[in-house]
Amino acid sequence: MKVIGKIFFTGVLTVLPVVATIYLVIWVVSAIEGFLGRQLKLLIPDELYHAGMGLLFAMVLIFAVGLLMRALSFRQIIRLGESALLHIPVIKIVYKALKDFFGLFSGDQTGELLQVVSVELPGSQMKLLGFITRSDFSDLPQGVANPGDVAVYLPMSYQIGGYTVMVPRSSIRPVTMARDEAMRFVLTAGLKSQDKKLAPASS
Repeated sequence: MKVIGKIFFTGVLTVLPVVATIYLVIWVVSAIEGFLGRQLKLLIPDELYHAGMGLLFAMVLIFAVGLLMRALSFRQIIRLGESALLHIPVIKIVYKALKDFFGLFSGDQTGELLQVVSVELPGSQMKLLGFITRSDFSDLPQGVANPGDVAVYLPMSYQIGGYTVMVPRSSIRPVTMARDEAMRFVLTAGLKSQDKKLAPASS
């Protein structure tokens, strides 16, 4: 009975990530197709619409925006739109938080901004993995940070959240690691998926 339980648990651990990934992809694709599909049906006759055109339209739209962002005039329009969003009380918080979060993976940051670092806890051998978010506090009130401090974002495992701590620069050590790899490492609590073939459960 113990062997059967181990085999079943191994099957669950193998199947569950695959099913969850497929479900998430299907949900995102269905949401995009449903939303943009309805918009397309307002523009073209129903007999010309086919399943998948909403998703195709989304891909074309995203590519077009990326292409237009090369133009200075379009970037200025986007900045004006962002400025308007940042004046709406609740929306500005959500928008700025999401933009800053996705900026972790953009690769557009320069210098030490969002550099992956390990933070050494005083009086212990424990280290936390985080991202430098700023080193200049001149625009903030006194008392937020001390001279020579840096702000480090410490994400939490298995949930969206974390802490922003101000620590002396001497307490951090740069880590040669891509941002997305570091974020994945923290969010999964450092667990490593086994790429090799699973060994059969032993009794």
